[in-house]
Formats: sequence, C-alpha cells, structure tokens
Amino acid sequence: MTPAPAVISTPSEKRELPKETLLHIHALMLRARLLEERLIRMQKQGDGYFWIGGPGEEAFNVPLGLLVHKGEGPEFDYLHLHYRSNAVALAMGANPVDFMRQMKSTASDPFSRGRNFAGHVSIRKWNFVPVSSPIEVQYAMAPGSAIANKRAGGRGISIVTGGDAGTAEGEFASCMIWSTRPGNELPVLMVVTNNTYGISTPASTQHGERFISDRGKAFGMRTVTIDGYNPESVYFALQDVMEYVRTERKPYLLEVMVSRLYGHSSSSGANFVADEFDCLPAFEKTLEQRGYLTRNEADEMRSAITQEFLEAAKSVRDEAMPLPEDAFTHVFEETNHVARRSSTKGSN
Repeated sequence: MTPAPAVISTPSEKRELPKETLLHIHALMLRARLLEERLIRMQKQGDGYFWIGGPGEEAFNVPLGLLVHKGEGPEFDYLHLHYRSNAVALAMGANPVDFMRQMKSTASDPFSRGRNFAGHVSIRKWNFVPVSSPIEVQYAMAPGSAIANKRAGGRGISIVTGGDAGTAEGEFASCMIWSTRPGNELPVLMVVTNNTYGISTPASTQHGERFISDRGKAFGMRTVTIDGYNPESVYFALQDVMEYVRTERKPYLLEVMVSRLYGHSSSSGANFVADEFDCLPAFEKTLEQRGYLTRNEADEMRSAITQEFLEAAKSVRDEAMPLPEDAFTHVFEETNHVARRSSTKGSN
C-alpha cells in the first residue's frame, strides 16, 4: 500500500475516540466503500448509465456525516455537497439501497425519482440540498442558506464541499466574498476535498498557490489544510472547525487531502488505482493494533455486506421504472403551483 502523503496539519494534543465510536466509523466506512464498488459493478453490468463517487474519501466523509446537526429548517445544518458525498449521507442514516435505485433510475429512487444519475443525493428532511452536476455551483448557494441560519439564530451552519479543480470556478470566490463581508460574516464551512486531480489534469499544473486553503487568508478567513486519511484525527479536526463556525458565526475554509481510488468516474473506466493511499485498510490496521478488531472480523464483515448489497442490487433490478406520463411530476411543488394558478385565475 502506498504511504500516506505527509500530514499538513496535526492536532496540538493526541486525542482518541472511544472504541465503540471507532468501530462505528469503521463499519460505516466499509459499507460506504462496498456500496461504491457495488454501484460500479451495476454500471458496468448495464444497470446504470454513469457512475461517479467517493471511494478513498470515506475517512473524511463519514466523520462529517456523524457531526452534522441534521434536521429540516434553518436551525439545522444545510448541506451543499458534491457528487463524491454518498458516505456523508450513509453516516447520517440514509438507506444504501436508495443509492442503487438512483443508479438504476427506478421510480422508487427517493432522491430524484429516476431523473438523475449516481451520487446526486437530495434529502429534504435533513437539509441535504440536491447535488448538482454543474461543477461547484454549490459554493454560490451556501451563503444563501447561511443567511437563513444566521437569521434563525441557534447553532445551524451551512456546509459546502467541492473538489480542488472546481476552485477555479467563480462560485468559489463568490462564496468567500459573500461569507466574509465585515460585520455581515456568515456561518459557512467551506470544504475543498483535494485529490490532486481535475478529471485527468494534475493539480500541480494548475495551482500556483501552495495550499488552496491559503486563498482564504486574503478574505480574513480562518483556514487549514489537513490530512483526510485518518478518520480519528479528521473527526477531531472537523469537530473543532465546526464548533468555531457554530459559535463565532463566521466562515472557515478547510482543505482536506484525499485519495481518488477508482479514477474520476465510469468515463475513465472506474478501475482501482493501486498507487493511491487507501484509508480503509490503514484504519483497519490501526484498529487491529489497538485490539479493537481482528483481521478475521473485518473479512467477515466485508463478506456479509458484499452479499447484502448483491441481493439488494438484484431486488432493485426488478423495481418499476418511471412512466413517461410522470415526466413532469415533481418538477414543481404541486400544491403551491396549483394554489398560484387558482389565485391568478381569480384575479383576472
């Protein structure tokens, strides 16, 4: 296994999570990885048109999902995430079968009713804003929900994530500008998950700055770049950063170094990249060293989850597909749309 890249930022003191929490994180990381591998197989077998996801980012995404203050409305966190964030939703409690439904584009897909492809999560009850295909537009949306968070009071914040290549888009700068206006700062946690590639373009040929997080300093933001390969250290780093945004009601720019284990997407083959650091076996080794998990237990878990997801994928294959006559259902919020039309008719 390739050694992990050098740690950019380390906590000032050594902190450890309880055994139960670490095992829970491991179980979620494993489920997230095996779900992505199942989605890749579904796409290659013709049970989906396109795959894109986050294998290699589980050590960051799972802690983020566990630390989100989930709920509906401005008193809770808003999530403006990108298409490598399935593990965040899983850690929040999403059903893994629903991701297979979206891959298959079935009518039972709860995220888009068969209208979108993999990785485009949307969960209204948790303020999980629909993931968008256009690159980085979510950075322009986050200040809007953060204004709602600020007006509502409480500890709700807006969390936005994107990739390193997407920081070249204007929306990234817009988010920094609107979140840092003196006297009108917003509770936004800006996250850049840096896997050092933009599709097939190395970041080293595109970025003149040493760290992407340094770009926030010109706006007076607190910033940090961390290693995203160890879920325990990530958990504590996220906890500290999120607490700052919650209490100070000011933005923070967090850059997280991650791996891209299966390439950019199915368009590039979605094959395992052996020279990328893999956070999952590294974390399992840590758990073994602490006496929390044996190799046999980890292998048994992997086998059981693999079988569970295989059976689920077979079941999803037989679920109903969307009907042509439902093409425009859920495009608008039907109740309000009807009410507006009735009101308009009455005023004529």
